Amino acid sequence: MLKIQQLRKSYGQQDVLRGVDLNVDAGEIVALIGINGAGKSTLASIVAGLCRADEGRATICGIDALHRPHAARRHFGLVAQEIGLYPTLTGRNNLDFFGRIAGMSSRSLRQRIDELAESLQLTELLEKRVETLSGGQRRRLHTAIAMLHRPGLLWLDEPTVGADIQSRQQLLCEVRRFATEGSAVVYATHYFPEVEMLGASVAILHRGEIVVRGSMEAILSHHASPSVELEFEGNVPENLRRFITQKTNKETTRIAIPICRPTADLAQIIGNLGEEASRLRGVELHHPSLESAFLSITERQQSADMEEPLGAVAC
Repeated sequence: MLKIQQLRKSYGQQDVLRGVDLNVDAGEIVALIGINGAGKSTLASIVAGLCRADEGRATICGIDALHRPHAARRHFGLVAQEIGLYPTLTGRNNLDFFGRIAGMSSRSLRQRIDELAESLQLTELLEKRVETLSGGQRRRLHTAIAMLHRPGLLWLDEPTVGADIQSRQQLLCEVRRFATEGSAVVYATHYFPEVEMLGASVAILHRGEIVVRGSMEAILSHHASPSVELEFEGNVPENLRRFITQKTNKETTRIAIPICRPTADLAQIIGNLGEEASRLRGVELHHPSLESAFLSITERQQSADMEEPLGAVAC
């Protein structure tokens, strides 16, 4: 449904995309993760035909999105970060307007509006002017517009920013259902728990390149490990200062230690403290997480960037 090959984009001397490769199949949800400035929004703009690429290829449902953007857009739905609604129109008027732009007939559009309104709990809001709606309600309406024409590829760029818990849950449920109906979904987010809730595979975009691509289970297996966090009164014991330390306040210091066997390794660490164990004020075990894997991957990539790029890693 989406095939991106060696996509490049620069602004002056700044390389924003440095040869991005990304494939997304029908029914697949791919979480696109990267720090601010990694190139996520630029990539979405190019695929949507809003921005020109310098090099590379991008196809949507087999249609060349770079050279035939109007034809490709019929199969593409974009939920941008900025909410794009007409505030003085009602929710129904907004949906009707954008549905007609997408080429939908009056009858199919009315039916589709009612379907999405029910699934996203917008029915009671359809006759209200957008300017009277809450932020979460506007976010759901904004997402519904991109889903109206049932695009083969749905791209969501930080869709739950500013949304309340209820709106977030409803959006995620609808995204999952969209994928089960056969559409491909790219979900750009900073909220790692949402990736788990969606059951998404992961693509990590770092400095304009996809550096890791795979299932979340594989990424956790390859790049994340459990750790134990110890809090000491005063400074960390000298034999543990090779690990990352963090001063919590004037009286205590925390240290995070990677481990492999939580129970056995923790017992050994505490046993090796000797008299220093009397200054131990807290112990917290952290299980492997997507956040820890992401930090490990990006930190390692930053170190490699100073010498030689690692290139993409498939998991």
